[in-house]
Amino acid sequence: MIKVLLTLGILSILASCNDDQDEKMISSSTQVKQMPSPAADSCAEPFLFTDNNDIIYLSWIEKKGKQSTLYFSALLDGKWSEPKKIASGNNWFVNWADYPVIASDGDRNLLAHYLEKSDTAKFTYDVKIVSSADTGSTWAAPKILNEDNVKAEHGFVSIVPYKNGFFTAWLDGRKTATEGVEGGHGHHGEMTLRGAMLDMNSNKINEWELDGRICDCCQTSVAITNEGPVVVYRDRSDDEIRDMSIIRYVNGQWSAPKTIYADSWQIKACPVNGPRVSSVGNNLAVAWFSMKDKKGEVKLIFSKDGGETFSKPIRIDEGNTIGRVDVLMIDTLTAMVSWMEGGSVKAAKVHTDGTKENSILIASSSDKRSSGFPQMTKSGNNLVFAWTDDKEKVIKLASLDL
Repeated sequence: MIKVLLTLGILSILASCNDDQDEKMISSSTQVKQMPSPAADSCAEPFLFTDNNDIIYLSWIEKKGKQSTLYFSALLDGKWSEPKKIASGNNWFVNWADYPVIASDGDRNLLAHYLEKSDTAKFTYDVKIVSSADTGSTWAAPKILNEDNVKAEHGFVSIVPYKNGFFTAWLDGRKTATEGVEGGHGHHGEMTLRGAMLDMNSNKINEWELDGRICDCCQTSVAITNEGPVVVYRDRSDDEIRDMSIIRYVNGQWSAPKTIYADSWQIKACPVNGPRVSSVGNNLAVAWFSMKDKKGEVKLIFSKDGGETFSKPIRIDEGNTIGRVDVLMIDTLTAMVSWMEGGSVKAAKVHTDGTKENSILIASSSDKRSSGFPQMTKSGNNLVFAWTDDKEKVIKLASLDL
């Protein structure tokens, strides 16, 4: 999954950890406000999630020597709660692009994941799922999400609350490993997309193979529409076209994968630059990165029917993008998109009629991989951003009023 990135100097990442916020890292715009961070030093891989009570959760990894610890904090009455440990280990697979996620159903139930090595080979690891029934005060014993017993890559997980449990999607490498080459990081077989329904205790109710051949190491993204979950991801055709696809759960059945828009980006390596999707009812917004003809672009596209059809894409970037997108539907007619323009984190409102408002500089960072993927979430009329400062090795935060 990860090796191929080295061939593309286009994809780095941005983010960081700590209370001390460098004025130079934040836009001079009075719209963007610095926030203290609950994370200590030696932290990275931030992730943001807002539950249906408008409570924001921030998770991150603190790395001390060989020991990795997954923490989280909740934003309550404008202040971050004392960090709580979710899990810890000395055999984790920690990666700048494949960050852990956390989700809350708004009723005391939390679900989170991390990646744990399954063998000595570099790219052999499993997805470990952990659940809490008391808002994170205690956590149950971890369970393996991918129950294939194959020494291969598994990761790039998405988790969202759905009905009386959680829906999750992930990249699954059980078909990539062949006899004598398990643990290799190549194209011995196909990377697949899988999905599963879990109950509140992370027990698996259903599991599906959603797509049998996809891009090897781009993030997945999931949203819930009026019909059910949709999964957006970077696909991979037989002739190495790696455009965005969507698969939809409608009337109890999964649709066939469908290309969202034909960029026709042909590339024989994974760009490690996945899409993001957000929904309000059956209204969807999807943001993604493409680089056909070596010209980087960030695009946004809307759907009014749960992803069955899409409008024309809207170009978002300003000519120097490296992708690393995020997107939030603000209402049925407007989305907020964030992306990296070189080493800067930017955001802009975009409307379904195709108009894009002026972009806002959220932070100045680095295009290095160690800066990670900037995160964005919303609570009420307030947006919160998180990113890794690769120089200070801290997570930094900012807010923006809509």
